[in-house]
Amino acid sequence: MKIVSYEHESGVRGGVLIDDTVYDLELLLQGSRQAVHGATTSVREFLEFYGDRLEAISAEVSALAGRDPEAHVGTRADIRLTAPVPNPSKVLCIGLNYKDHVAETGRAFPEYPDVFAKFASTMVGPEDEIGGAKISENLDFEGELAVVIGRTASGVTEEEALNYVAALAPLNDVTARDLQYRGTQWLAGKAVDGSSPWGPAMVTLDEVGDPQNLDLATRVNGIEVQRSNTSHQIFPIARIVSYLSSFLTLEPGDVIATGTPQGIGAKRNPPVWLEPGDTVEIEIDKVGLLRNTVGKPQL
Repeated sequence: MKIVSYEHESGVRGGVLIDDTVYDLELLLQGSRQAVHGATTSVREFLEFYGDRLEAISAEVSALAGRDPEAHVGTRADIRLTAPVPNPSKVLCIGLNYKDHVAETGRAFPEYPDVFAKFASTMVGPEDEIGGAKISENLDFEGELAVVIGRTASGVTEEEALNYVAALAPLNDVTARDLQYRGTQWLAGKAVDGSSPWGPAMVTLDEVGDPQNLDLATRVNGIEVQRSNTSHQIFPIARIVSYLSSFLTLEPGDVIATGTPQGIGAKRNPPVWLEPGDTVEIEIDKVGLLRNTVGKPQL
C-alpha cells in the first residue's frame, strides 16, 4: 500500500496511491472490515488507529477503491502531494551508517548509531523546491531510505522492531555543509527550513519485502552520483529502531532517516554543490522515486 498526503480545500488529507490514482484514505476506510471509530483525515491519525493492522488493510485497498467511487480524488498529475506525514512528532537521522560512506570520511566505524535530529519545518514534499540556497553556498545531496513508525515503540527488541515500522520512503537529507562545519554539532547544517524533501509515498512493508536488500541511487541533473544497497548499512533498520526506542518513545508518524552511502558532494574532488535549478532524484527499489528542484534564492 502506497500512503500519501494530499492538498484538499479542507486542508491536507491522507490518501492511498493505486497505480496513478489517488483515493481518500478516510473514505476508503469506511468500507473496510478493519474500520474503527475515530477521525482519520491525516496520515498520522491513520497510523495511530491502524498502525498495528496495515497488512490487513493493504490487502483490502484495491477492492475498497473499486466499490467506493466517492473515495476517488483524482489522478496523480492533478493532485498536489505533500510530505507523506506533514506533521511528524520526531524526525531522527542516522549518520555514518554505510560502510563506504564511513570510509570516504576517514572515520572509524561507529560502535553505536550516530543520531541527530531534524524538525518538521525542515521537511517538504515531492512537489516542493529544495530550500537553503539563500543561506548556503554548500548545499549537498544525501540520498536515504526513510522509515516511518506505525506503532508506539518503547524498549523494543531488535527481533520485534520491524513490527513497529509502518512504511518506507525515499528521503533527501540535504545538508548545508558550511553551516554544519561551523561547530562540533551538525544541527545548523541539517535543519534548514524547507531543505529536506521526502516521498512521494510511503510504502508499507508488506509491499516492499526485505528492507535490507534495496538498491538506492541518487542523481543530480540526470547524472548518477550515489549508488548502493541497504545491505551495506552498518546498523540495519531493526537495530536502529530498537536502539532509538531504548532511550526515547517512538510514536506513530515519527520519521527515521537511515543514512547515506558514499558519493556526497563534499567528499568529491573538487566538491560538487547543488545550485539553484538543479534537479535531484532519489530512487529506491520497490519504494519509489523522489524528484525535486533546488529553489532559487528569494530576493
